[in-house]
Amino acid sequence: MYHAKELTVSTRGRGFTDITAEVQRAVTESGARQGLCTVFLHHTSASLILCENADPDVRRDLESFFARLVKDGDPLFVHDAEGPDDMPAHVRTVLTQNSLSIPVKDGSAALGTWQGVYVWEHRTSPHRRRVTVSVVG
Repeated sequence: MYHAKELTVSTRGRGFTDITAEVQRAVTESGARQGLCTVFLHHTSASLILCENADPDVRRDLESFFARLVKDGDPLFVHDAEGPDDMPAHVRTVLTQNSLSIPVKDGSAALGTWQGVYVWEHRTSPHRRRVTVSVVG
């Protein structure tokens, strides 16, 4: 069987939006007991990450590291059509990922104890992001 659900995720600008509950809901709605869930983000300036969900300092530290690694307004970048965070957002996406594969076990996404699924917005302005959750079981 195959089931897909499209999500619209509203971000608040650069940072993380937890979509774990929405992914779990899509897996439950699929009716699959065993299988594979793929989460796909349809954008080039935001990412999907599987990350620690208990301590928000982990996500804060990730953002601090990436701010040091890929600086907004870096004169190295030519592509700045949408502002100084434009190319840095694309670089951040390439260095991370835009899809995740999660096993389905006993009717739910088999995440680890401290794992959550997040959209990581790399632009400084809020955006509406499209995510497709597909389940094969």
